[in-house]
Amino acid sequence: MIMGKNSLHLLHVFFIVFFQFLNPALIISSSGVGDAATIRCIERERQALLKFKKALIHYPSGNSSVFTSWGFGEDCCEWEGVQCSNNGTTSYITSLDLFYQDLGGKITPSLLELHHLKYLDLGLNPWLDIENLDWLPLSSLTYLDLSEIDLTNSTGWVQSISNMPLLKELHLRDCSLPDITHLSSFRFNSSVSLSVVDLSTNSLSSSILNWLFNFSSSLVDIDLSYNKLKGSIPEAFGEMVSITNLALAGNQLEGGLPKSFGNLSHLQSLDLSGNNLTEELHELLQKLSGAKKSLQNLVLSDNRLTGPLPDFTRFSTLMGLYLDNNRLSGSFPQNFENLPSLVDLSLSGNQITGSLPDLSSVFPSLEYLALQNNQLNGTIDRGLGQLHKLRVFICAFNSLKDTISEAHFSNLSSLIDLDISYNALTCNFSSDWVPPFQLDFIKLSSCKLGPRFPNWLRTQNTSFALDISNAGIEGNIPTWFWDVSLLLFYVNISHNQINGSLPDLSSRLNNHSGIDFSYNLLSGPIPRIPNLAFSLNLSKNMFIGSLSFLCAIAGKFLTYIDLSENRLSGELPYCWSQFKELSILSLANNNLYGEIPSSIGSLSQIQMLNLRNNNLSGEVPFSLKGCAKLSIIDLRGNRFTGVVPAWLGTHLTSLIVLILRSNEFNGSIPPQICHLNRIQIFDLSHNQVSGNIPPCFSNFTVLAESKNSNATTIFSYISYAGRATDVGTYAADAFVQWKGQDMEYGKNLGLQKTIDLSSNRLSGKIPEQVGSLVGLHSLNLSRNILTGNIIQNVGQMELLESLDLSANKLSGEIPRSLAHLNFLSVLNLSSNNLSGKIPSSTQLQSFDATVYAGNSELCGLPLPKKCPGEETTPKDKSIQEDEDRSITQGFYLSMGLGFFFGFWGFFGTILFNSRSRHAYFKFLNHITDRICVIMALNWARLQQRF
Repeated sequence: MIMGKNSLHLLHVFFIVFFQFLNPALIISSSGVGDAATIRCIERERQALLKFKKALIHYPSGNSSVFTSWGFGEDCCEWEGVQCSNNGTTSYITSLDLFYQDLGGKITPSLLELHHLKYLDLGLNPWLDIENLDWLPLSSLTYLDLSEIDLTNSTGWVQSISNMPLLKELHLRDCSLPDITHLSSFRFNSSVSLSVVDLSTNSLSSSILNWLFNFSSSLVDIDLSYNKLKGSIPEAFGEMVSITNLALAGNQLEGGLPKSFGNLSHLQSLDLSGNNLTEELHELLQKLSGAKKSLQNLVLSDNRLTGPLPDFTRFSTLMGLYLDNNRLSGSFPQNFENLPSLVDLSLSGNQITGSLPDLSSVFPSLEYLALQNNQLNGTIDRGLGQLHKLRVFICAFNSLKDTISEAHFSNLSSLIDLDISYNALTCNFSSDWVPPFQLDFIKLSSCKLGPRFPNWLRTQNTSFALDISNAGIEGNIPTWFWDVSLLLFYVNISHNQINGSLPDLSSRLNNHSGIDFSYNLLSGPIPRIPNLAFSLNLSKNMFIGSLSFLCAIAGKFLTYIDLSENRLSGELPYCWSQFKELSILSLANNNLYGEIPSSIGSLSQIQMLNLRNNNLSGEVPFSLKGCAKLSIIDLRGNRFTGVVPAWLGTHLTSLIVLILRSNEFNGSIPPQICHLNRIQIFDLSHNQVSGNIPPCFSNFTVLAESKNSNATTIFSYISYAGRATDVGTYAADAFVQWKGQDMEYGKNLGLQKTIDLSSNRLSGKIPEQVGSLVGLHSLNLSRNILTGNIIQNVGQMELLESLDLSANKLSGEIPRSLAHLNFLSVLNLSSNNLSGKIPSSTQLQSFDATVYAGNSELCGLPLPKKCPGEETTPKDKSIQEDEDRSITQGFYLSMGLGFFFGFWGFFGTILFNSRSRHAYFKFLNHITDRICVIMALNWARLQQRF
């Protein structure tokens, strides 16, 4: 009886509790949150989110703040970025999406309270401070994205990921992940079902593969691009039979594809670009034959793949094929089958030859065709005009020779980007032709369009970029052109014969435009340009007037100004402080005068300053020290005075080229100049500089490197709509005195390393430390008052091509080490006090005698003056007769026997004895140079005798 009452009591309690859980309104009302009609988040999870928010910092930069709704309203399921389950009984937080919200600060462990969290995206919040991943709800997550968050200190990230049994998608792109070194201590959860992994743009080594291969049965999408994977591509990738997308781009990977890739019958996308693959392309495609019915995108750009262009049309589902920047050769195959699915085809940067065939019947769906930078040397088939879906056609930098007519474009109604620049093409269009397309990008540089301005351009009303440079166009710019130019972000009509004056460009071009009208016959004053223009090149014309127009524009986006080689006059303006982004300024070869204003020091981004050949005077302003990014300064041919500024060496340490030639600088060379560790061209010639050459020149680090550096050229890249384009790439050129002539170096500037201190008043000895500049190509110390000997270690400067020490007071002998300079092609030691014999070498005796003239005590070839002991006397006739009588029959017999035994004794030894053979040929190599010298001397003697 008692048991019955207890049982009834327990049953009563059970039903009360049970019905409370069945009725969500009861549990919600008991917590004091809201009314009974709405299911809301539980308080524990709400408090967890508030603690999470409190530890974070928001850096607003235009994005709406996700936290504006957090804390307002009791239901956290209504907060922005938060999603909850709704199964009719409870409402747990299942998703937290805070992607790209400018968040910083630390992440608290409060997220561990979210036991049902499946989706977590904190990607693109680079200011978050994460030391480890202990705060992650490991047991419930199926999706995790921490891309572009610094995880350098999260050494246990692999263990954390391995302990997430439900995780399906992992995105850790560009997280600076620490590499895996030891995997033996990690315990892998066999229930992990990873299918998508993105670990791209880290510094992971090939050891990461051992971890990934544990999930080979579940992985479908892998991205390991831009890491440090090395060696051959592992065979184990071919065992991932379920994989559909594999990206290994941007890793020093070698060889070719493993045969196991033939098992990947579901593969849809393969990206191996930016590696070091050297396989023949047809062999690589053969190993992908298992995916010939599934492969849609194949990206093999930027490798070293070889061989002819194979038939890839067997891949019936292929939509994108990218083979640019490899070593493919030959012409287009003639046996292509039809491939209606192909949309993108990029073959640029190879060695493909021949004509461009009719592709319309083979690839009727083609939208993108890139063939630039090849060796195409034939014609363009008119079938191109039938590719009605073609949007982009790029065929620049080839050797195509053809006449382009309207038929080539007859059906290209979808075309928006046309680039056939730098070929030998002639465009033959009627004056009333109306193209079927509206182009965004028109690039026809070096195509024959003229002599008339192409009239069909007036129909192109949506163009962003126009390049018709070097097109043989003459005469004035037609008035209608200014009506269609309002949308142009870049316009290049340079290298033509266009004359006349320009209208007010500020109202005729896009406000954000790049302008290149250089190398024409334009005249009159320079008009006002758009306020927000980013480049201006009007060089090599006949413009007159002052530079005052510059002060009338905002200039805050202007990165490039080239007004060189015009007829501009007046003083430099004082408004340079408004050009905050200016990186290149060239006003060379004009008639400018006066001093450099101090405001030029506000150009904090400037990399090149070229004021060459004007009539500027005064001292170089001290404010220029604020231009710390300067790489090139060319002030040649002005009237600058004062001492060479010492602050050039202490503040402008980025200088690569410093040309102060032909001015009126005086005083001595300050030792601070030696701090210019990156200097490659230093020209202080034709001034009034005196004193000694600083021995610290050996501190010029780049000049002391024997290897050739990469070409140093200053480029200003123009970006439109988030992508870099080639329409606005500029090279900064510098004129350098090289081998006695003015040479203009643009892209090859960094290949020349010169020091020119000629035509000054330098005295004293040449410092021995100069010999340590083993990377120097040219040294000119001529026309000074230098004394002492030529430095003995001059032979260490093994890359020297030009050496001029003439018109000094150098004495002593020419160092024998000078004969070791194998690249020396220009030498001048004339007009000194040198003495002794000219060292014997093929190099030194090959120069003209004028190289050594004006040194009265010098002797030996190629000078006519013989050295003591080199005089020859005629042989006594009686001695000659005695020698003739000594030649008898016995002499000839002895000579024959001696030759027989001597020849076979020697030849037999080297024939049957490998050690003797190697020693003999080593001996031959050793005496080659000596024989060359003897022959040169004998030839010179014969020339003197006759």
